[in-house]
Amino acid sequence: MRAAGGVVRNGADVLLTDLFTWMLGPRGPLVFMALVIGFALWLIIRDKRGGPVSAGTLAAMLGESVVLALLFGVVVGTATVHLVGPLRSLAAGRGLDGDALSRLTLSLGAGLYEELLFRVVIVALLSNGVRLLFGIGRVPSGIFAAIVGALLFSAFHYVGPLGEPLKLESFVFRTLAGLAFSGLYLTRGFGITAWTHALYDVAVLL
Repeated sequence: MRAAGGVVRNGADVLLTDLFTWMLGPRGPLVFMALVIGFALWLIIRDKRGGPVSAGTLAAMLGESVVLALLFGVVVGTATVHLVGPLRSLAAGRGLDGDALSRLTLSLGAGLYEELLFRVVIVALLSNGVRLLFGIGRVPSGIFAAIVGALLFSAFHYVGPLGEPLKLESFVFRTLAGLAFSGLYLTRGFGITAWTHALYDVAVLL
């Protein structure tokens, strides 16, 4: 979306930043950014406990994300076409009509902020919460969390004054994409999922 002053921001970025501003006032965005940086550092430290992360490992992660982004685009797009018919442009909503650099910024931001909100927070909380509350296994709780998280992820794109007009094909497309990302997060973790999402959105928006 395009916020005040013409700055392109991802919707999840706006939601999370505004939430911290509401709770903490003017210092909220700084606190939120500090938490994001702290979370990233924690992931790095956690991964380094098993030894230093090599350039080869990072290259392999990037390569895997590229392949998954292309695969997700083909599979999700084909499934949507078979379910609801031909896809129209997914970049027709307001705030997605900027130049290539603006769309690239939006795509990369989605990979981080949307995955933090919908996978790290919502899917993880739902999966662990259902498992603890009802005593069900990891697999059924993960499936439930993935489905609910995917529906919330899709619906999020149509909420608020800068949301897109609701269309069946784009809602189904994003729901299927949300299912794919949730499954990927539960099986491969945050890093691969965030990169895959970012590269996937680059392909869709550009």
